[in-house]
Amino acid sequence: MGYTLLIIISVIIIFLVIGVSVLTTSKAYTYKHTVDPLPGNNGTNDDQVENHEEK
Repeated sequence: MGYTLLIIISVIIIFLVIGVSVLTTSKAYTYKHTVDPLPGNNGTNDDQVENHEEK
């Protein structure tokens, strides 16, 4: 009886760990990552700067 109880508890713990891992991974994939603009960029991109310099 002792070993079967130990196996049952072990299997329950394994399924709990797998469930938490799946939950954490799916939550990580749905997270919206954002990137802050560079401080010296002033909201313009390189194409706009190049076009302005050519004029």
